Amino acid sequence: MSEAGSGRFITLEGGEGVGKSTQMLRLAARLQARGIEVVTTREPGGSPRAEAIREAILAGRTRDFGPMAEALLFSAARIDHLDKLIRPALARGAWVICDRFSDSTTAYQGASGEPEPEILRALERIVVGDTRPDLTLILDLPPEVGLARADARREARGETTDRFEGEAPAFHRDLRARFLAIAAAEPGRCAVIAADAPVDAVEESIWREVDARLLSASNKEADAASAPPETLLETPDPASA
Repeated sequence: MSEAGSGRFITLEGGEGVGKSTQMLRLAARLQARGIEVVTTREPGGSPRAEAIREAILAGRTRDFGPMAEALLFSAARIDHLDKLIRPALARGAWVICDRFSDSTTAYQGASGEPEPEILRALERIVVGDTRPDLTLILDLPPEVGLARADARREARGETTDRFEGEAPAFHRDLRARFLAIAAAEPGRCAVIAADAPVDAVEESIWREVDARLLSASNKEADAASAPPETLLETPDPASA
């Protein structure tokens, strides 16, 4: 996690069509209105090399290599993303908001059944290290609703189905369960947001979590740091009384 006095790292997670990109931009705008420098990014991607890997994965050109190879490609993209964008931004005090991060690798590759969870955890330890999110917002939505949203968005943009949107319904149901399991295992880091509410209501739910977990916490840290040291009162020596 980010050290005290440094930037903050927020990730948005969830299945297809849950509204992560929309909510990332809304959250960034609210933080910027507070005078905070915000960097928005995405995974896979976020740096030139990582974007090239993203294009190959989502186009399905790496699918025949198998889940293990895809997990390694996601990790390679994440290494470049962390080194080129995320860590430098956090070091200068910016807040980074990322549309997907390592939890997506755990959920998506896990839903495929390969590689084994121990391998995915080992990859995360090696690649991510201490740069873990301060807050992960998991947008939760029934998969059939999310996929319908994704279909409508894709048709409006004239795009084709990507590598993961085209998976069977059972995959997407398992994916949702895996994201909820991540949230249940790490409640101190994760917050589940009901994404079937109106967009404005989802934004408010996200803001409440960010305010309570990060902004208010930062204010308390700042107050504690600026408070004058306690005055030590000398205890009179009874013998001198």
